[in-house]
Amino acid sequence: MSAPEGVLIVDKPTGWTSHDVVARVRRLAGTRRVGHAGTLDPMATGVLVLGIGRGTKLLTFLVGCDKGYAATIRLGAATVTDDAEGEVVSTTSAAHLTREAIEAAVAPFRGAISQVPSAVSAIKVDGRRAYARVRAGEDVQLAARSVTVSRFDVLDVRPGTTVDVDIEVDVSSGTFVRALARDLGTALGVGGHLVALRRTRVGCFTIGEAHDLEALSASSGEGGTGAHGIPLLSLAAAGRRALPVRDLSEAEVRALGFGQPVASSGPAEEAVAAFTPDGHLLAVLDQTKPRARTRVVFPIEDS
Repeated sequence: MSAPEGVLIVDKPTGWTSHDVVARVRRLAGTRRVGHAGTLDPMATGVLVLGIGRGTKLLTFLVGCDKGYAATIRLGAATVTDDAEGEVVSTTSAAHLTREAIEAAVAPFRGAISQVPSAVSAIKVDGRRAYARVRAGEDVQLAARSVTVSRFDVLDVRPGTTVDVDIEVDVSSGTFVRALARDLGTALGVGGHLVALRRTRVGCFTIGEAHDLEALSASSGEGGTGAHGIPLLSLAAAGRRALPVRDLSEAEVRALGFGQPVASSGPAEEAVAAFTPDGHLLAVLDQTKPRARTRVVFPIEDS
């Protein structure tokens, strides 16, 4: 049996790290060539995009996709991690907060904003993860970064001494939903943190097509030796969905096959999926200049 290759959309369960999911799929697919297109915190659930075999070459172009989340923010308590995993560092009654006040406080967080990432994060500071420095007792101050919150909807507000707010957001890559919870609480003067997070979308890949990990294990056989029962998206299907598309001529296919340049044609984008006349994903091209630059090649003879 040939080695499996393609893209797999998994619904990550709570309590699992993204690496835990990769390790499980490596066993199921019988290959170590598995990677993911963006970490989810252990507390979070939802869409985790995996590349298997040559599908790992596509992950570079998926990491920067915008993302969608459903979440619950708890107002009235702040934590060291900005989520429910961390120690509570302050509490303030939020009983006075109305939905109208919360909606008004949310408004400035829509659009292009400057955000300071959560200190307990995988961001590297002088070569070391920020969370490792925090756990070692260091006071970590991360630099603010520009992010975009294209949607920040308040779905429900449950009042009490602490107030739980159900939200849905669409955000650019690199946005911390935990930091949105923290900053909303700060804006309202009561503190806040995240108590639930579910990623509903990565680019064009949605929770509706994500596969339950335990069901995959049951259908594939734990410790499986191949891709039996693993519902992979082919390289071609994933490329057509995730990237702008260019259809190549036979002459252009031959040129690329010999390592020769071709003129840019079609979308002037940094990542364009280039297809042969028979629908094979041959390459990902950078078409921002008159001559297209090959970023990744998927040789036909390796299919």
